[in-house]
Amino acid sequence: MGLFEKLKVGLQRTKEELSHKINRIVTGSPTLDDDTLEEIEHALISADLGMPMTRRIVEAVKIVYETQGHQGLDVMAVGRAEITAAFNGTNSGLKKCDDLTVVSLVGVNGTGKTTTSAKLAHRVMSDGRSVVLAACDTFRAAAVEQIKEWGDRLEVPVVAGSYGADPAAVGHDAISAAQACSADYLFIDTAGRLHTKSNLMQELRKLHRVIGGKLEGAPHEVLLVVDATTGMNALNQAREFHKAVPLTGLIVAKLDGTSKGGMVVAIHDELQLPVKFIGLGEQPDDLQPFDAEKFAEALFAE
Repeated sequence: MGLFEKLKVGLQRTKEELSHKINRIVTGSPTLDDDTLEEIEHALISADLGMPMTRRIVEAVKIVYETQGHQGLDVMAVGRAEITAAFNGTNSGLKKCDDLTVVSLVGVNGTGKTTTSAKLAHRVMSDGRSVVLAACDTFRAAAVEQIKEWGDRLEVPVVAGSYGADPAAVGHDAISAAQACSADYLFIDTAGRLHTKSNLMQELRKLHRVIGGKLEGAPHEVLLVVDATTGMNALNQAREFHKAVPLTGLIVAKLDGTSKGGMVVAIHDELQLPVKFIGLGEQPDDLQPFDAEKFAEALFAE
């Protein structure tokens, strides 16, 4: 199944709810009056597109209506065009350094960081790159076991400490191990932490300081993994994590099965962070590079 087909399937719930509402509004009103525009606005907000993008789409709809009339108005096409333009061709690929590239995955509890680390490993290995995984979530014994299981499944080395070990020490050792085997990528699975807990954010900053001292410029990517099903709450998480540890991009997990797929647009719109990957299922190859045009087409499909 190609990316567009995966996107269409993954965004099915969001798309169905959005297209149903908009088609009902447009076909039920012979003119585009204020009440109709307000209904369109509510439909877009309910998909968690955020107020700035919602207003841009509504304004663009008004312009099309004023110039082409009701017969020339295609709200779904306007939505596709505005969302594609908002991403402005941002690059979704992973950064690659000349030697070792260190990628730190951060986020709140339960967003799927451990699984996403493994899926990223699988993806870069498919491109012929070598990988090491670091189990820096030392507060949850199950996380260490889970990433070790993924390591066995993917035949990837995993650097882990004992339960309760200092995550920064594990990160330091992981860089040494990755350098020793000339790995292309080191993916660091960090502990889930609430964005409101300052002590845990300080610990994350320490981890990044230590690995930066071990390897200049590391971590080269800091990717926030957000759960699409949480909708606009993910935007609050992104704001706070971006303040604590400057992010280089987003990974939106669990995009399949949610009616809140528009939150991808809302987060990018406010923070101007590239969406690197989106999760569209449970299998390793269900983590797909983000393509704004295909995303917009799937979200606003007829």
